[in-house]
Amino acid sequence: MTSLKILAICGSLRQKSNNKALLQYAMQQAPTGIEIELADLSGLPFYNSDLTEKPDSVTKLIAQAAAADALLLACPEYNYSIAPALKNALDWLSREPNNGVLAGKTAAIMGSGGGMGTSRAQYHLRQVCVFLDLHLVNKPEVFCNSFGDSFNAAGELVDERIQGLIQQQLQALAELTGKIRN
Repeated sequence: MTSLKILAICGSLRQKSNNKALLQYAMQQAPTGIEIELADLSGLPFYNSDLTEKPDSVTKLIAQAAAADALLLACPEYNYSIAPALKNALDWLSREPNNGVLAGKTAAIMGSGGGMGTSRAQYHLRQVCVFLDLHLVNKPEVFCNSFGDSFNAAGELVDERIQGLIQQQLQALAELTGKIRN
């Protein structure tokens, strides 16, 4: 398989987000042949069909997603559901003609949060992804508890079990993308 380009999208806007830390670990530990770029959602306005011109932040996100072979979505859980920043990014991307930026792409979901580690939000996100015609990695699932000892004082992922799951998920994403490409 040729080089795989993955666009990582973090649903949390916090600089020291544990969800961003999951993506940063994935970026640092990506296997040879996998390149991961992190999208910046901090300047993305809420989707509004009344806007006659796309803001630069939207145009950049669309270009990044169009150039990517796959998506890696870090899904925080807000009030038992998807964080608005992540849903908003997907809403913007889905509005391209014929859903052309997302349809048929592969994606993987991970998340860090309290209690059940974003499992409810990930379930809702899976429903959204079905409508967007994204092909999701089913296993391994990556649910990380933000309030245990999974992250060190610097905010880096140190939980070896979660690290292993992320590495397995990246491999599964690469394999699924290869199958879809062929």
